[in-house]
Amino acid sequence: MNAPINESALLVDSHCHINFPELRKDLPTLLENARRNGVGHMLCVSVNLEDYPQVREVADQHDNIFASVGVHPCYEDVQEPTLEELIELGKDPKVVAIGETGLDYFRVEEQDMTWQHDRFIRHIQAGIAVNKPLIIHTRAAADDTMRMLKEQGADACRGVMHCFAENWDVAQKALDLGFYISFSGIVTFKSAKDVQEVALKCPLDRILVETDAPYLAPVPMRGKLNEPAYVKHTAQFVADLKGITLQELTEATTANFFELFSSAKSTTNAV
Repeated sequence: MNAPINESALLVDSHCHINFPELRKDLPTLLENARRNGVGHMLCVSVNLEDYPQVREVADQHDNIFASVGVHPCYEDVQEPTLEELIELGKDPKVVAIGETGLDYFRVEEQDMTWQHDRFIRHIQAGIAVNKPLIIHTRAAADDTMRMLKEQGADACRGVMHCFAENWDVAQKALDLGFYISFSGIVTFKSAKDVQEVALKCPLDRILVETDAPYLAPVPMRGKLNEPAYVKHTAQFVADLKGITLQELTEATTANFFELFSSAKSTTNAV
């Protein structure tokens, strides 16, 4: 039996995709690596309904892993979620968030994005209905994303701007809606000056850290397959930016995670 641990001393990877094949095939090793690097909990995030059962299964098998349910804005040829489906799946106690959802115009040229907008609205409505936070993906669509969150009353359920890659103006709008800002390995990249400014300015009680594994491994692991253990490098970078210790950053972001994802149950023998 694992000895009781001080959970505030353990990091949370607030966004990862450990159900993806390249990570799931080595899940025991991946979880041991996380434990050895002081990562106590993870949120495994859904990107479509077809693979959601895998997300739920991973969460069900591990007390320290939580699940979300949603359909990513980039996924076109997948089952389109109804509001009723999102609400029903979102009621699951192991599901702590709705998403990831949002808008992504990165590869869009003069295309009607009504389908993305409609899907996004359904996710916001589901989050409000089940009173669980939203996990927001936005790329090349910040203005519309923030406008729709405000218009649809997303401050009622709040959420997190995952893998934040925007400027301080966008961050302020999110903070004003009660949202949190989550930093991935992007913040460690030399070119990410805007994101680093946001990390510096963002209140400590509104910050999360994540990997978005298997993507976006932070420096010094850049170019490798990302995994939850590597969130420690992102956390250290943000701590250094803010002039605080890794321990202080860890305690704050872990408290923030359980405050935002309030249905997530902290487990003292998580690792």
